[in-house]
Amino acid sequence: MHLLPQLRKLEGWFGDELVVIGVHSGKFIAERVTANIAAAADRLGVQHPVVNDRHYRIWRGYAVNAWPTLMLIDAEGRVVGQHAGEISAEELEPTVRQVIADAESRGVLDRSPLPLEPESVPRPGGLRFPAKVLADERSGRLFIADTGHHRIIVARLDARSDHAAVEAVIGRGETGFTDGAYGDAAFHDPHGLAHAGDRLYVADTGNHAVRAVDLAARRVETLAGTGEIGRWLEQGGKGRETPLRSPWDVLALGDALYVAMAGSHQIWRLDLAAGEIAPWAGSGAEALHDGPRARAALAQPSGLASDGARLFFADSESSAIRWAEPGSDGAVGTVVGTGLFDFGDRDGEGDRVRLQHPLGIAWRDGELFVADTYNGSIKVVEPVSRRAHTWAGGGGELWEPGGLSTAGERLFIADTNHHRVALASLTGEPRLATLELAGLP
Repeated sequence: MHLLPQLRKLEGWFGDELVVIGVHSGKFIAERVTANIAAAADRLGVQHPVVNDRHYRIWRGYAVNAWPTLMLIDAEGRVVGQHAGEISAEELEPTVRQVIADAESRGVLDRSPLPLEPESVPRPGGLRFPAKVLADERSGRLFIADTGHHRIIVARLDARSDHAAVEAVIGRGETGFTDGAYGDAAFHDPHGLAHAGDRLYVADTGNHAVRAVDLAARRVETLAGTGEIGRWLEQGGKGRETPLRSPWDVLALGDALYVAMAGSHQIWRLDLAAGEIAPWAGSGAEALHDGPRARAALAQPSGLASDGARLFFADSESSAIRWAEPGSDGAVGTVVGTGLFDFGDRDGEGDRVRLQHPLGIAWRDGELFVADTYNGSIKVVEPVSRRAHTWAGGGGELWEPGGLSTAGERLFIADTNHHRVALASLTGEPRLATLELAGLP
């Protein structure tokens, strides 16, 4: 995700000379399914061709050993450069320009367009790749991160039916980084949502920022982030002056906002009174290591929940559900999950449990509901016994669900790749239904 914007810059600068080809060598089983790759390419706005290297043949052929890796190939098919890890377009530009100049000087540069036509992808009406949902029982409202449309939907819930009426649309519906009134404000791939009083907090993932919505004044402001991706191991500081790395979810607790900073493998804490933001848990290393908060290692935390005492998080890349304690001597521990390459779809207890890249989590009555994203299911995980079982989905009913929220006796699900919000009763056998949104533009 961090590299794609850099490749888009290069494609724009060298549109007649440079061809970008994506090679997708999926780590997770679900990532090797072509339909899932096509959906991800659509969601991320990928315009270049992508090959599904499900058997790692291209990966091995080019001796790749890290995600992401770039191979620079000249006009005659020779590998002339390789880079593992993230890099900016500005750093790549001189090398690409030199390779182009060399090919032109030898008369081997062909600027004729390639006869490539992108696959026709139907555009859904209503929502587009909703990533997260937040149900507020007290006010009877549902907030939806309509991620693919770069906006937030506010709807009034009907507790007795599968219908909701849209009250407001926050954001003008196109990519941007602008504060102001609902119709003027702009987001970029908003994800996680948190609510406190008249404030709605938004993890504005594509802008690497945390935004706040004043629901009474109907205005948006930026609390943290500069709009640019932060450096590795950023130390924090004043919110508006500190670059962030892909904030994925937010959780309001007391006078603080906790941020799942997936791009730096950490959880950060924003002091809402002082406006200061800093790492709170995680060393920045990508791994599953428990221990004191600052020294523990996380792996793309992407969903947050709390029982009022501990903070629970979906640690996506390690396919784990973990917890972090408050206080100066707080620690990080693991409920289920054992490592970066230990994943699957197995109910059970303790270290036998296997999830596959969970993104969402919600707390209710001593249990955690988990969006087991790449298994297309909702799991229930008991933190004390460490037992987990499949509660709904798993047979195609859900397609990469990304966010969960409870209100009353219902669970709301951001069924991301089905472009809908699904809901199910928490009493009796779960029956998945689609939430009908009246008045959705």
